[in-house]
This record gives sequence, structure tokens and C-alpha cells, in this order.
Amino acid sequence: MISKKYHAIAVATVVASLGLFLLFYKVQVLGMPFMPDETKPVYRIEAKINFEGQNKPVLVSMALPQEQEGVQFISEEASSSGYGFTKANTPNGTRAEWAKRRVDGAQTLYYTFEMVLHDEVKEDKIEKKSKERRKKELLLDIPVELQSAAKNLIKDVRWRSADPHSFTAQLIRDFSDKDPSQAVKILLAKSNISKQDMLYHLLRYEGLTVKKVNGLFIEESRRNMKLTPLLEVLHKGKWQRFDFEKGKIEKEKEFFVWRDGGSSILDVTGAKKSKISFSVNKRQVPSRYLMDNKNIVKNSAILDFSLFSLPVSEQNAFRHMLLVPFGALMVVFLRVFIGIRTSGTFMPILIALAFMETSLITGLIMFVLIVSIGLVIRSYFSSLNLLLVARISAVVIVVITIMSFMSILSFKLGIEEAMTITFFPMIILAWTIERMSILWEEEGAKEVFIQGGGSLFVAVCAYFAMSNPLVGHITFNFPEVLLILLGIIILMGRYSGYRVTELIRFKSFTD
Repeated sequence: MISKKYHAIAVATVVASLGLFLLFYKVQVLGMPFMPDETKPVYRIEAKINFEGQNKPVLVSMALPQEQEGVQFISEEASSSGYGFTKANTPNGTRAEWAKRRVDGAQTLYYTFEMVLHDEVKEDKIEKKSKERRKKELLLDIPVELQSAAKNLIKDVRWRSADPHSFTAQLIRDFSDKDPSQAVKILLAKSNISKQDMLYHLLRYEGLTVKKVNGLFIEESRRNMKLTPLLEVLHKGKWQRFDFEKGKIEKEKEFFVWRDGGSSILDVTGAKKSKISFSVNKRQVPSRYLMDNKNIVKNSAILDFSLFSLPVSEQNAFRHMLLVPFGALMVVFLRVFIGIRTSGTFMPILIALAFMETSLITGLIMFVLIVSIGLVIRSYFSSLNLLLVARISAVVIVVITIMSFMSILSFKLGIEEAMTITFFPMIILAWTIERMSILWEEEGAKEVFIQGGGSLFVAVCAYFAMSNPLVGHITFNFPEVLLILLGIIILMGRYSGYRVTELIRFKSFTD
């Protein structure tokens, strides 16, 4: 019969070997990149439509993004179990349509596509129309009694600008000013059209080539996004985007245009409470693989059952979850081999996850403040002779109160980083305060500082391991790495020798 020692070694070897095999297969056979710099980013955008059926026939129509310069569409998929799905070409562009004879209760539809962004963007074809004709047409969209105010405002802005882009920025600033001019007040108060439409008409009346667009700022791992309306103004062959409130947008983030023009994004008939939200996720795909095949996910059964087959919103949740095993590996190493004592076994991992959201320095300051204040209040609760359950519940309430007060105070002081304090796990903080209080009573303040400092040190080490971009890339694209980590942790768990701190502690005996 195999001893427990060799049994653990055998299990660890089998598990780690399986992980290594899957990793080798993905890299060498399927061509998936192991290093992030070997790839080209592919963005997966998911539109999620929710509505409630009323036991009637339902028709859902959604505007689809059109082909645009700098964007290469790779694949698309409509998830609509039990619904008929078609595409309809309309004067305002292509629309996706779902239909079903009878629908009752909450419903969810998905439309997902993948795309690659290119740096080279060709100049747009410009519609040529005489300036005077355009002015005459646009004047009809502004009520007669407001045209005088509109002309005066345009004349004033023209003097305070140098070109179409500066003219647009100045006009938006006038409309967003807390104390706008008399002309702006008149246009906003007496016009039946929205502020966005008024800006559009004024710019067109000035003779500028302008268009309204709705789209998404392409950021990695975003959920529940809404389309952002922007203006695009052409000058010297270059389109410049403007926010309706902030003005000119510098090109810091990629912006994907979902809808160009004034057509509706979502129309639902036969249902109620319809809404649409978007999620964006980014993954790395080899450039050579994109040229050879545009449908990477469906080429292999392994990839078909990978995290990429999940909805984008769930993928983003797993990105953080898959980092936890690396934090666990760091905790096991520092406790088993180095001998660092912590308050709680895996509390440092949760604190490290909070640091990833708050930033390291801000997180450390907030953690020390909350625990310090909590210890003082917990000592008062101890004098009341409360039962354990009641005492812990009281500490939880105190922790929530402290976090709320710090968020409000930081907002009033303009310290935005401190408002991310809500990412700290409240229950873990409450238990930490309780454990440290008991430790203080039983072992003294020295032991509290040793374990508290050890917990923070381990949390910082876990933070650096989990926030490493390479670790994030590997864990999400190659989750089989977790099998390798499992094998390593099993082997480390069999270690029963001296820890580094013990060697230092008993060094005098060897002299």
C-alpha cells in the first residue's frame, strides 16, 4: 500500500502534468500566445436586451453597428433560444430582429460580435452641399421666434473661436456653463428640441460638417455600459469628437461607433420594461491566427468549453476570481517556508483583492485606519459583556459606519481614491477586528502587531503577484495553470521542516 507521503506526491504529479499538457496543447497546437506581447487584441462586445413579455407576440428590433474605418469584424452570434432571428436592411442601416409568437415573463436576448481595431484610418467621404442651402434647411428646424437668438449666439461664438473645432468646443462650453448667456437661456427655455439637437442644428447652421454618433469607449472588462452620445465635426479631413457636456475629447481611448445618425437603438413591441446594456471584454489572439482563421473559438472542443464561451459579463467576473489561486500560493509559501504569522489564514488574499481596486497605498491607509478605529470601539463593546454573535454583529455595523463616513469625508475633500473603500470585505474586517481584540487580551499588543503586520505584508506580496499583467493574461487564457498551482500547493503542504523565521530564532543554538 502506498504511504500517504508518496500518495500526495503522485496526486500532485498527475494534476500538474495534466495542467502542463493542456498548456502545451494550447500553445503549440492551437497557436494561442503564452506571452501577451505575441498577440493582437480582439474585443468582444455583447449587447444584452432585457424585457418582460405580456403573453403577446413580440418583435425586438436593434440597430446593428455598420462597417467603419479602422474596425475589422471577425465573428457575430445572436443568442435567442426559441426566437426567430433575422437581419433587416432599412434606410437607417441594418437591424437585428427577434420574433416570437407568444412571450410571457422576463426575457433576455444576446447579440455578440468580435472585432479587431486597426491604427490606419482612411479619410471619410464628405457629403458636398452648398453652405447657403444647408443654412436655409437648418433654419427650418429652429422656431422662427428663436432664430434671432440663435444667430446672435453663433456670431458671438464665431468671434471667440478660430476654426470649426474651437467653434464647437466654445459653443458646447456656453451651453454647459452654470451661468449661461441670455441667448443660451432663451434657446434652452423656449425650444421644444433637446440640448443635443439644438447644438447639432446650430453647428449645421454655421456650415460645419457634423454628425451625431452613439457608441462605446473600448475599455477592458467593462459591464453594464450604456451608449455614449457624441458629436463629430470635420475640419481639414479630420473628424474630431466632442462630448455634449465636456467638449473636446482627446484620443486617449478607442471609441466604437454603434449607431451613426438619429435612428433608435432598440424597439420592442408586445412587451414592457425593455432595456439594453453592453459589455466589453478583451482577449489576446495571435496576429497570424487572425489572418488564417476568423473564428478561433469554434476551432477546438477545448476552446469551445473555455471561459470564452461564457457571456462577456461572466468572463469579466472570472478574471478576478482566477487570480485568487496565485494569492493562495503566495500565502502558503510565506507561511509554510518563511513562517510569517497572519491574522486568519486567507484574509490577506481578500485584502489583496481590495488593494487591486483601491490602489496599494490608499488601501493600506484605509485598512489601518478602519482596523485601528474598530479595535478602540471593540474594546468598549468588551466592557459591555456582550455575547459573541451580538458583538460581531455590532462590530460589522461599526465597520460599515466607518466606511460610509470615510467615503463621505473623502468625497467632500475631493479625495477620489478613498471613495473606493467600499471594495473592502466588511465581514472579514469585522472578524479581523474581533480576532485582534481577543489576541490583544490573551497575548498582548506585541502579538497583535506581529500578526497584523504579517497579514499586511502577505497581502502586499499577494497584491504584487495578482496584479501582474502576465499573471492575469496566463490565468484567464490558460486556466489549466491552476492545476499546476494545485500540484505545487499539495507538495508544499507536505513540508514539515524548519521555517526561515525558526532558523533565525534558533541560530544561537548552533553557535
